[in-house]
Amino acid sequence: MESVKPESKMNVESRPMSDTKTEGASKPLPIISPLLLVISAPSGGGKTTLCEQLLAARPSMARVITCTTRQPRPGERDGVHYYFLNAEDFLKRVQAGNFLEHATVFGNSYGTLKSEVLGKLRQGSDVLLNIDVQGAAAIRQKAESDPELKRSLVSIFLTPPSIAILEERLKRRGTDSPAVIQKRLAVARQEIAQWKNFDYLIISASIAEDLRRTLAIVEAEKMRTMRAQPPEV
Repeated sequence: MESVKPESKMNVESRPMSDTKTEGASKPLPIISPLLLVISAPSGGGKTTLCEQLLAARPSMARVITCTTRQPRPGERDGVHYYFLNAEDFLKRVQAGNFLEHATVFGNSYGTLKSEVLGKLRQGSDVLLNIDVQGAAAIRQKAESDPELKRSLVSIFLTPPSIAILEERLKRRGTDSPAVIQKRLAVARQEIAQWKNFDYLIISASIAEDLRRTLAIVEAEKMRTMRAQPPEV
């Protein structure tokens, strides 16, 4: 499989929030620090659907495209859903320190490029990262020693109400054998146990309700005093 060069595909356009102005005013609104919104869920938990809905609701939010060594699923496109790399190229990027985090899940490697995240944050864009529990833990650890990441980071864990519901979702998806589904469920139990390490927990209800709750979190985090500059007095 021919590898890609992720840096050449980073063409997501964004407008710095500091450019926004009030009607009839000559001064820009106070600058608000952009968010790095990390959404995690067990496999089949609905995070991909939630992220798609969130991006549709907030077009100014920039999605992070992660790298992976797994094969594309039907309908997935290189440079749109993931950067699909072979194992050798992925390892080279690990050794070069290109990743903010990387992990191996179910025999496939995944990684988040530093340039994808920090570049968009520095442009003033809110950034959405759809990532597994391992990756979220690595991001949190990096943020502890990186003030830029720490100020922006907001993490959400999304999970179905029960393992039984999750199992039904995995079966309906029709992409895995019964043995793989049972393996995913075993991993899911371990992942769900990590919910306390996230800033927010959303027990999945419906697509619309999950989106409503996520948007409420985004709006609340935007008003945190550590991110907003005070008005002139």
